[in-house]
Amino acid sequence: MVREAMIALIDYGAGNIHSVEKALRFVGAEVRRTGEPRDLRGAAAAVLPGVGAFDDCARALAAQGMTEAVREFIRSGRPFLGICIGYQILFERSEEPPGQTPGLGLFKGSVVRFPDRVGLKAPQIGWNQIEITRPECPLFCGVPSGSWVYFVHSYYPRPEEPEIAAAWTEYGVRFVSGIWRENLFATQFHPEKSQRTGLRILRNFVELARPA
Repeated sequence: MVREAMIALIDYGAGNIHSVEKALRFVGAEVRRTGEPRDLRGAAAAVLPGVGAFDDCARALAAQGMTEAVREFIRSGRPFLGICIGYQILFERSEEPPGQTPGLGLFKGSVVRFPDRVGLKAPQIGWNQIEITRPECPLFCGVPSGSWVYFVHSYYPRPEEPEIAAAWTEYGVRFVSGIWRENLFATQFHPEKSQRTGLRILRNFVELARPA
């Protein structure tokens, strides 16, 4: 019998948390929603999802005392996955107005808006492809480069450390849509909305958290 891994799903009021929870449970995870730092201590892995604004996310995490708790969790070496805003918040800052609240600062770089171009709508809403440039990344095991995934965003991170990039996407510009450093993974796209490909990605993440 496969043992389930307890995943801490960080809840700071993001609207899409139910769909993330449902998808994680579907791939075999035991999920606990939490906004409490103490709940991260016993978790095998953690997921930070999100929709909305960068500043709202940063302020909500700070109000719950979760900012340093998330940093400590990542430093512990346990698997961590950021999704959409939960990806962007890993960086130092965002250009998204009002742009006054710093991010977690785990990666150098800023979050920028898609440029204004003819025929390019912001936000990007819908399906697009990922070019997987680090196929050894455990998150993308069994996921072919060129797979289609689901995006909803007007802003995207611009990392200053190119080595963290694991996947790229074209939308008027070529941007980093997935990153990986040791136990830290994050995607700009929504795995929970990306059907079979997204479920494979989430299953890969849950497998990282399972006891040997």
